[in-house]
Amino acid sequence: MEWSERIGRRIRLRDLHILLAVAQSKSLAKAAQQLAVSRPVVSKVIADLEHALGVRLLERDRHGAEPTIYGAALLKRGTTVFNELREGVKDIEFLVDPAAGEVRIGSGINTGETFVTAVIERLSRRYPRITFHLVTTNETDRLYRDLHERNVDFVIRRKGGRFSDGKLGFEVLYDPSFVVVAGSRSPWARRRRIALAELADEPWVLPPPESIMGPAFPDIFRASGLDHPRVAAVATQHGARLNLVATGRFLSIATDDVFGLSKRPEIKVLPIKLQHARAPVGIITLKNRALSPVAQLFIDEAREVAKPLGRRKW
Repeated sequence: MEWSERIGRRIRLRDLHILLAVAQSKSLAKAAQQLAVSRPVVSKVIADLEHALGVRLLERDRHGAEPTIYGAALLKRGTTVFNELREGVKDIEFLVDPAAGEVRIGSGINTGETFVTAVIERLSRRYPRITFHLVTTNETDRLYRDLHERNVDFVIRRKGGRFSDGKLGFEVLYDPSFVVVAGSRSPWARRRRIALAELADEPWVLPPPESIMGPAFPDIFRASGLDHPRVAAVATQHGARLNLVATGRFLSIATDDVFGLSKRPEIKVLPIKLQHARAPVGIITLKNRALSPVAQLFIDEAREVAKPLGRRKW
C-alpha cells in the first residue's frame, strides 16, 4: 500500500473526524446531526475511506454502527493525531502568550493534595492565566490509562511495585522517609526516646492493605522483628488518618513530605528511626510523547518545590 498514492492524497482529517463521530454516537444519522451535515455526506465519507484502505471500517445494521477491528485500529491512531494537533495548537498559543495555557496533571490522592497543590499555588502566582486540571485517584490503572489515552499530560505519584510499563518513563522528584506520628496531646509526644516495639500494643490507624502504600507498613514492623501492630482503624485518606491521630488516641505512619506539607501543629513526629524500602515520588510520562511548553513549565516548578523534600531532619 503506497502512502502517497492511496492514502496521503485521499484521507483527510475531516474524514477521520467524521469516522470518530460515527464510532462515538454509534449511528451515521446521529453523527450527521452532531456535525451539521447530511447523512449521505457521512455515508460517502465512510465509503470513500473503506475504498481507499481496502477494508470494512464499520459494521452497520438496523441497530446502528460499530467499528470493525480495522476501524478500531484506524480510530486508535486517528485519536492520537487529533491529540497531537491539539497540543500543537496549544504550543502556538503558548509561544504567542507564554503566560497562558493549560496543563493536566494526574496524581495519587495524597500526593495530589499536598505536593501537587503546592506546585500549582506557586506557579499560579507567576502565571495567573494558566489553567490547571488536577485529577486525583488512588486507582493505579485509571491513572495509567488516562496517561496512555492522553487525558492527562503526566502523572505525579509514588513509584509502586506495579510500575513495569516499558512505554513509561519515571523521573524521581524526591524520596521521602516514613515517620511515626502521634497527636500533640498523646503521652508519646513528650518522650525523647522511643523504640518501635514499645508501640506495638497501641491503637494504630493505617491505610488498607490493598492501597499503594498498604504493603509497606507490615514490612516496616517486620524489619524491626515485630508482628503487625494492633490496627484500631483503617482509613483510605491520609487526611482522615491524621484527623484520628490528632485526637491523641491513635498512632500512624506517614511520610515526612505529607506531614511537612500538611503543616499540622497538633501532630508530632515521634523520635523513631524506621527501616523500610524506599517509595520515591516522581513524574511519570509517556516516553514517545513531547510535552507542551506549559506542561514542561509545571515540571520545572515541581523540581524546584521538591528540592528540600526528602532531606528534612526531624
